[in-house]
Amino acid sequence: MKLIIATIKPFKLEEVREALTAIGVRGMMVTEIKGFGAQSGHTEIYRGAEYAVNFVPKIKLEIVVSAAMADQVIETITATARTGKIGDGKIFVLDVSQAVRVRTGETNEDAI
Repeated sequence: MKLIIATIKPFKLEEVREALTAIGVRGMMVTEIKGFGAQSGHTEIYRGAEYAVNFVPKIKLEIVVSAAMADQVIETITATARTGKIGDGKIFVLDVSQAVRVRTGETNEDAI
């Protein structure tokens, strides 16, 4: 099993969710986050005053899938979330050693 952690632009969330559902992803965790990467924030003008925005709003997706499905999920997120501009996001993939469904006690791939 693989844990896929992806950060994307907030306005891409629904499009990415629909694309992942279409390929068979049955669940995900979504968190609103703030962060910065290569762009290191930017400046904005609000009511005539310029101020620095050091942390940019993002959405973090956490998805656990079978190892066989991981590449397809990564490709789907990449293709759907890409705008071609700085700040499109990142994807990290980690190994998951165990999963348990609390309600039924199912384990590992049966739990996802």
